[in-house]
Amino acid sequence: MNERARALRNPAAAPPEESYGALRSRTLNQAGFDAAYAEISSWPGYAATPLVRLDGLARSLGLAQIHYKDERGRFGLKSFKALGGAYAVANVLKRRVAAATGRGDITSKQLLSGEFADIVRAATVTCATDGNHGRSVAWGAQLFGCRCVIFVHEHVSQGRRDAIARYGAEVREVKGNYDDAVRHAAATAAANGWTVVSDTSYPGYRDIPLDVMHGYGVMAHEIAVQFGGEPPTHVFAQAGVGALAAAICASFWLRWGPRRPFFAVVEPTHADCVYRSLEAGRPVVVGGALDTVMAGLACGEVSELAWEILHGGANAAVA
Repeated sequence: MNERARALRNPAAAPPEESYGALRSRTLNQAGFDAAYAEISSWPGYAATPLVRLDGLARSLGLAQIHYKDERGRFGLKSFKALGGAYAVANVLKRRVAAATGRGDITSKQLLSGEFADIVRAATVTCATDGNHGRSVAWGAQLFGCRCVIFVHEHVSQGRRDAIARYGAEVREVKGNYDDAVRHAAATAAANGWTVVSDTSYPGYRDIPLDVMHGYGVMAHEIAVQFGGEPPTHVFAQAGVGALAAAICASFWLRWGPRRPFFAVVEPTHADCVYRSLEAGRPVVVGGALDTVMAGLACGEVSELAWEILHGGANAAVA
């Protein structure tokens, strides 16, 4: 596989004047982003993470400004995916309690209070991870009081495994790569009656990943506020399966319409499923070990939901 850095303009990119539209709103929408922000901002310890100016780097590159959204301090998780997994866990548990009690007004404050502890403790949430998403799911499970089993592939470092286990999750290894772990997690969950809380989607599995992606939108909301409501000119977002990138892309498109930023997706050269999919105009699977120092991005299959946004929303991709 070509190890040289490369860039691609998306031939299917929507023109600036194209509206976000009703079709994309069936995937990610403003109501979903607003609900996620209202929920997550009510949690203990919530605070907006900093948007850091990198003035020295900007000067060296001849640019007016460069900003970096620093997610390391988010709820103490030291993960750029702290938001989505925990938000989805909360929604899974609220729906479970609602089904058991016949009530439709369950809140996360009630979950946190232990009011429904017996129902919550009986639940098990699970997912496959390269490290970041699984940490958020594990933390959300610990926060709200349910069991958690996380599957990691054989190339995930011990440090990442320990970071997940620190939040009370059982960590299990799966031979193969990330996509093998995704399939194994889904099969194990189906056999045991567990709930998969994944940030990647596939046919027949969309609702929970939508919660995850709407949770990621909290970052976009904070960035817009930190910019004073004015859009940046360009946004570069990393991609594994593309869920986080798609959430940021969708949120900015909904907010700024024709003034939305030029949006570029950045991936490792050996795990460039979004790049190759944009190049081909259809989802493309990247196989093999997906070896990269950016272990949290070692994914070979673009999420079905992410593709629905990035196919037209991404202006470019870099690997």
